[in-house]
Amino acid sequence: MKSNRDYRPRRGALRRAAALGVMLILGAPAGDADAAAPIKVSDVRLTAPDEGKAEIVVATTGEPRFSARVADGGKRLLIDLEGAEAGGASGAITSGNAIVAGVMTQGFGKATQRTTRVLVQLARPAAYRIRAEQGALVIELAAADATAPMAARAPAGPAAAAPEREPAAITDVRFEHQATLDRVVIELSSIPSYRESTGKGGRRVIELSGVRLPDALQRKLDVGAFGGPVRAISTFRRNSDGSRVVVEVEQVEGASGVVAREGNALVLSVAKGALPTALSGIAADGGAARRTRTVAREALLDDGAPKVETSFEGAASSEESLVEPDQAGAFMPAIAGQQRRFTGRRIDLDLKDADIHNVLRLISDVGRVNIVTADNVSGTVTIRMRNVPWDQALETVLQAKGLGVVRQGNMIRVAPIADLNKERELAIARRKSELQLAPLETRLIPINYADAKDLQDRSKDMLSPRGSLAVDERTNVLIARDVAGNLNQIEELVRSLDTQTPQVLIEARVVEATSRYVRDIGIQWGGDGTFSAATGNPTGLVFPSAIGIAGGATDSNSPTGGLSPFSSQVSNPNFAVNLPAIVGAGQGGALGFTLGSINNTVNLGVRLSAAEASGMLRVVSSPRILTLDNREARISQGTLIPFSQISAQGVQTTFQEAKLQLLVKPHVTSDGSVAMHVKINRDEPDFNQTSARGDPTILKREAETDLLIMDGHTAVIGGIFTRNTGRNLDQVPFFGDIPVLGLLFQRRRASDTRNELVIFLTPRIVNRAEALGR
Repeated sequence: MKSNRDYRPRRGALRRAAALGVMLILGAPAGDADAAAPIKVSDVRLTAPDEGKAEIVVATTGEPRFSARVADGGKRLLIDLEGAEAGGASGAITSGNAIVAGVMTQGFGKATQRTTRVLVQLARPAAYRIRAEQGALVIELAAADATAPMAARAPAGPAAAAPEREPAAITDVRFEHQATLDRVVIELSSIPSYRESTGKGGRRVIELSGVRLPDALQRKLDVGAFGGPVRAISTFRRNSDGSRVVVEVEQVEGASGVVAREGNALVLSVAKGALPTALSGIAADGGAARRTRTVAREALLDDGAPKVETSFEGAASSEESLVEPDQAGAFMPAIAGQQRRFTGRRIDLDLKDADIHNVLRLISDVGRVNIVTADNVSGTVTIRMRNVPWDQALETVLQAKGLGVVRQGNMIRVAPIADLNKERELAIARRKSELQLAPLETRLIPINYADAKDLQDRSKDMLSPRGSLAVDERTNVLIARDVAGNLNQIEELVRSLDTQTPQVLIEARVVEATSRYVRDIGIQWGGDGTFSAATGNPTGLVFPSAIGIAGGATDSNSPTGGLSPFSSQVSNPNFAVNLPAIVGAGQGGALGFTLGSINNTVNLGVRLSAAEASGMLRVVSSPRILTLDNREARISQGTLIPFSQISAQGVQTTFQEAKLQLLVKPHVTSDGSVAMHVKINRDEPDFNQTSARGDPTILKREAETDLLIMDGHTAVIGGIFTRNTGRNLDQVPFFGDIPVLGLLFQRRRASDTRNELVIFLTPRIVNRAEALGR
């Protein structure tokens, strides 16, 4: 028999296992099973409790996370419910009121990341408030001047004495870089009222009211190194009490962004070009400034008639047999080479001499469509197919028997092609007769920007044989008379073409910079000496008993200033070397030395002259002109220079223009750029270079080119750079080549002249929003 001591370990293990089981039971949250179940949107209801107000109730099985944002310039309100499935909610509500035009509910995303979007199409701007209740999400809407969140409700009556609610606080402002876009996340303790606008230079500004900004978050984040559409983020207080905070986002040119609410955070998503469809809520249009529009479309054979398809006997292949009605209501065979994809369920058929009715019934059962066969359809079919889509098998059988089909939804009517052609001819005849019997209307279409005569020529093709067009030139009104359908098409065409013509402001800058440097160094020296009995210093020789030496480079034009302290000019300087620099009033300087002996028998004079000049000249010419698209414009300014011409009739005076001129013809492209042919002239008289009679020459500068520039950008369309460098050396032969001493026999001149001409051009579309629809 075992003692109690042997059972103690086993009892301790049992107690520990029981305690662990109790802890697991008590510690497991009771709502795990419910949390695992997906949230479903079971119903969406629209009510109008009062005039000028609307309320949308989204019934849910749980409490989902939601975010809201405004799109399409305040015409749409998008509410995304994360982790929610559409469930049994109605797809669309088309009957609205004065505030809401319609509501559409749509689910998208993967099975594990489902999102339900409630798109509210607004009939007019409205203020909105979203609140979560037990099993529902309530969206309150009220008429307002702009679509924005509602202000907080003010307490009424005794509740006004309740403690004031603490203002929202910004807890963080951070940047997130993603592959296709950048995100600026503003985390708050609660969502305050805010306003979004666009500042200078394309900056996007989010101004929040009634918030607190910590000192640590008042900063500027430079995120340009990421290479995304966001360059910098600045956060600062707007007013002295700090209740208004501004988040300014500097973005690249052409970027687009949208602000959305995610819980207690405002998220600005910025992308280069158009935003992804999931963010914008609308399809991207490729960024074109002028979007394509369909202004007229021919109706089918009968109003409200379904789309019709048929096949013809003897078609090239099964991929060419189906046809669609053209604009006139006729049935044209499919173009050869076009491939049609068959998506039906694949079947195997092995039949011999089977009745065509039974074959069609078999295909109807497999394809789950309704097939009605005409009485004159008869015959048998032998067919063997394996792994063929049922719709391809149906088409093949129809081709083999010369039959065609008319489809209306899931209803297919089979009849011989001859019968279908007769029906087509009868429909065409009926439509022609209806057109002949339709009453005519007269409509006056006013033209605002275009010429009514030009639109008359473009609208004539839409007239019926009974219609007519006339123009009243005094009021610029188009008078159209035709059936109502054609008048609607003509009016839509006129409204699409009658838009403001883009006006382009062309600004040109002609910048000319000239720098000049000149240096001139010269020397003059000479003298005279006499050795004779008259002067008391004879040579003492029989021959020569007297000697006289004097410089022979003297002339009347030689500058001699500085050689005499008593006179500005020396009548006979007797220069041996006469290589002076050009000096004078305001130019250079000279220094003279004179040395003489007793009785002036030996005299020596030296004159050093030097001049150096440097200068810079900058000329800026800025012509600008405003013109319409595809219209040539010219602006000029200048002078007329008279020239005298001598002929048999006498002296005649003619004038030559020297002017600054800008000649341009712009064209605004579909993406908002400006293509233009431009010619710029800058002519001026040059009085430094004149003719024999003193008439000045004309310096001409001209640039002519065709180019394409984006709106508001500046381009350098041309430039000319010239440099003239010269070095001159004047010297006395042989003596000037002696090292060092040769400087006494030389004149050195150096010059460097640089000239640069640059032409800038900047086009700006003045009425971009009105003319291009952006």
